[in-house]
Amino acid sequence: MADANTNPLTALSDALADAVEVAGRSIVTVAARRRLPATGIAWEAAGVVVTADHVLEREDDITVVLPGGGEVKATIAGRDPGSDLAVLRIADTTLVPIERGPAVRPGHLVLALGRAGEGLPMASFGVVSAVGGQWRTFTGGTVAGFVRSDTTFYPGFSGGPLVDAQGRAAGINSSRLGRGGGLTIPIAAAETIVESLLRHGRLKRGYLGIGSQPTALPATLVAKANGQETGLLVVGVEPGSPADAAGLLVGDILLRLGDISATATEMLQAALGPESVGQPLAIAVLRGGEPTIVTVTVGERE
Repeated sequence: MADANTNPLTALSDALADAVEVAGRSIVTVAARRRLPATGIAWEAAGVVVTADHVLEREDDITVVLPGGGEVKATIAGRDPGSDLAVLRIADTTLVPIERGPAVRPGHLVLALGRAGEGLPMASFGVVSAVGGQWRTFTGGTVAGFVRSDTTFYPGFSGGPLVDAQGRAAGINSSRLGRGGGLTIPIAAAETIVESLLRHGRLKRGYLGIGSQPTALPATLVAKANGQETGLLVVGVEPGSPADAAGLLVGDILLRLGDISATATEMLQAALGPESVGQPLAIAVLRGGEPTIVTVTVGERE
């Protein structure tokens, strides 16, 4: 039998336990629903906690149990059902912010952590099985990526972190976004959303006011589209919308939205991020078979 000091499995086991201990200093309990509490992450030392939006079933009488056991009142600073993220503020400056780690890749070992009650944090172990790019959630949000792992999200784990083998946050877990399986928002994507929630109380989303669908360009138009073979056909324009004000017409074929090729509806969402609101967006279109540019001032979706 190998000596415990040289056994690689023992070393790995100890390293994972150390990772849970490190990250556990930054994990809190969030009580904002009738049944089992959920998990939150200490984000900033100045009383900022991030959790999952769907666990906030009430807006008043929210409490946070700190890693050391003290209980404090919390208020909602911002929430976004589309990404299932929410930000709380507490009157406590002793939080230990979780360390944010680099992006994970398929095959990396990870731990899903939760603190859905008093005592030590809970953990489940697994491997990153898939990492993806921008996607549209079933709740209507657009998130810049996802991580899927074979960790188990036990009851109350939503809002907690997925951490790497050093205890650094790789993302924020949600049992809701996966629709039958847990899904993790990558930490870089979460940082952008949290910043917007802290600043505005909500996640701004751009709005043009058009209906569109992908369309293949006839061979005679591909050359005029600089070789692009597909675009987005405008099938509807809402009266009074930014698109209407700019003069976009039914039948226009969108080719580019700023620097983004308009080859799929997902590209339209990519061009309408929080930073686009109130900004001019140059849209390259084919109108009557001829290329032209229409500049639209992006509105904000209510």
